[in-house]
Amino acid sequence: MIELSDRLNAMEESATIAMSRKSRELRAEGKDVISLSLGEPDFNTPEFIKDAAVQAMKDNFTMYTPVPGYDDLREVISKKFKRDNGLNYDVNQIVVSTGAKQSLANVVLSVINNGDEVIIPAPYWVSYIEIVKVSEGIPVIVNAGIENDFKITPSQLEAAITPKTKMMMFSTPCNPTGSVYSTEELRGLADVIKKHPKLIVISDEIYEHINFTSKHSSLAQFDDVYEQIVTVNGVSKAWSMTGWRLGYIGASKQIADACTKVQGQFTSGTCSITQKAAIAAIAADPEVLKDMIAAFKSRRSLVLDALAKIEGVKANVPEGAFYVFPDVSYFIGKSINGKIMISGSDLCMYLLEHAQVALVTGEAFGDSNCIRISYAASKETLNEAMSRIKIALEKLK
Repeated sequence: MIELSDRLNAMEESATIAMSRKSRELRAEGKDVISLSLGEPDFNTPEFIKDAAVQAMKDNFTMYTPVPGYDDLREVISKKFKRDNGLNYDVNQIVVSTGAKQSLANVVLSVINNGDEVIIPAPYWVSYIEIVKVSEGIPVIVNAGIENDFKITPSQLEAAITPKTKMMMFSTPCNPTGSVYSTEELRGLADVIKKHPKLIVISDEIYEHINFTSKHSSLAQFDDVYEQIVTVNGVSKAWSMTGWRLGYIGASKQIADACTKVQGQFTSGTCSITQKAAIAAIAADPEVLKDMIAAFKSRRSLVLDALAKIEGVKANVPEGAFYVFPDVSYFIGKSINGKIMISGSDLCMYLLEHAQVALVTGEAFGDSNCIRISYAASKETLNEAMSRIKIALEKLK
């Protein structure tokens, strides 16, 4: 038998991908499974973006690309940062990668040494922890509960910083909670960050445009911490381009150069056709997304209304992304036919088997009291799923 690496053996499988796989397996067996587990918009990529990709193929953009991305794409990203976020990133401060997940990994691998501490507010996106572990860093979890809208406070951040702290990773709007940090809340975090000039902060803003507040706010807007912030974004979520695989960063030139070096040894440049399609997406006025955002907001209301009718479920009102992260601790310890719900994982498996609805346990995101519901599905699908969930949960005694 092949002896696999300790690095691999220490790595957890992505819970979202694992639940999606289980859903597909059950469907293959003929089960009527509704999957609300993946963070993937159910909208098609807009036609003007696909047209740009077709034109790129006709124009024979089929060769290797520069490692940090085509210059014309990076110029468009630079303009987007200024237009949407008020951020000044030159072309040489931008690195394009094969998805925002690779962007995150590039930064962590570029900065973190063995034993360095990385602060990660919980709930967090599932891959943050594993990326830090692969980089031999130490995840330091700071818990932000539902009572604080799943957002950490400046005092919590300050208390978590030690001489070994090198980095912090967080997202706004947040996956899995949908919480959005306001400008005032980010200013409070920045006041702490500026006191620790060696602290690098990854601000994951991939859900920027799926935002139900007045305007998205970026941490790097504050001049006194600008050099410490790495802004991560991409085209997967807002532009329904999950399969195209393109993410990017804006950062200090030192970090951008480091990420280019790392990427040059792993994947080199991102797909040429995807890059040309992304130019069309990123250059477009975000106003064209208003119908999609309105649809997500309406679906959010549907899910929240349904959850409010289930005794014991607590939910905040997420202001972005397309997730609800309800607290279901009321059901932990309850049972059916002798099977006790010991954890959120047990509850998710019960709902998969008995309600045939696939969700993701909050344990994967650092909060065992919760489950994640993705409402990136039609209203008809969501109505049926929420009905099944309510019936199944009410059977637990």
